[in-house]
Amino acid sequence: MTAVLSVHNLRKSYGGQAVVDGVSITLERGECYGMLGPNGAGKTTTLRLMLGLIEPDGGELSLLGHAVPRHAREARQRVGVVPQADNLDPDFTVAENLLVYGRYFGMRESEIEANIPALLEFANLAHKRDAKIPTLSGGMKRRLTLARALVNNPDIIFLDEPTTGLDPQARHLIWQRLRELTMQGKTLLLTTHFMDEAERLCNRLVILDHGRMVAEDSPRGMIARNIEPQVVEVYGERVQSWVQEHAAHYAERFEVSGETAFCYVKDAQALVAHLQAQSDLRYLHRPANLEDVFLKLTGREMRE
Repeated sequence: MTAVLSVHNLRKSYGGQAVVDGVSITLERGECYGMLGPNGAGKTTTLRLMLGLIEPDGGELSLLGHAVPRHAREARQRVGVVPQADNLDPDFTVAENLLVYGRYFGMRESEIEANIPALLEFANLAHKRDAKIPTLSGGMKRRLTLARALVNNPDIIFLDEPTTGLDPQARHLIWQRLRELTMQGKTLLLTTHFMDEAERLCNRLVILDHGRMVAEDSPRGMIARNIEPQVVEVYGERVQSWVQEHAAHYAERFEVSGETAFCYVKDAQALVAHLQAQSDLRYLHRPANLEDVFLKLTGREMRE
């Protein structure tokens, strides 16, 4: 089976600094693939290279069987894009935004009109068909942007942080719609800063840092291969002294961030029993998750 997207040793530099440095990714039909990384890791530049919007310095890229960037225009006929920021036209109604966008793909107006009811139903916006964009909530705008990306019935959809700024109800609705798309055989390439979103939606994912791939696997596989299975978070004013006296005895690995000690263990029984006897410390015992892996591989320091 021909891959929907195939990227080999993709490279891009600006001012002598590598922004994308040897990225190789293959996406098959019907999977949701996540791309994670701190700010400045190269995620957006990688997306722009994949879409043929900028020229790579090196590497090979095929999108829907078309060599990119040479034949990017042909490839984009079967691509949907949900950008980070909503760029809906405020002068048009909800339905008119879909109609105008469909024209960019050379679709007949009658064909677009016939598809608009299903797109609005998919986005839970049928009741807003004639509403102007400034009257919509943030969640409505985001759902409309997703519906707009489906106007041309794409085979692959690029989603750049699709749920940023949404409340929990809107996020869950977007998640439900994205799962429906993969069940229909659509391929999704998703960038996100929400680790729970990546764990819920992605069949496979990659973590990028400084333009390089530092890990690639399924969410469960990435957790199992990169970090201890259990985490105990220890809180309290005395946590610094507790760490110095006890952390190395009970934890295979530990980190301190502010007033919290993160203890990574294979078996937490002894540590939890010890903490239950410490009246001035609080703790949370939980399984390791994707955020733990992300912070281990990319660090806890802030990125601008």
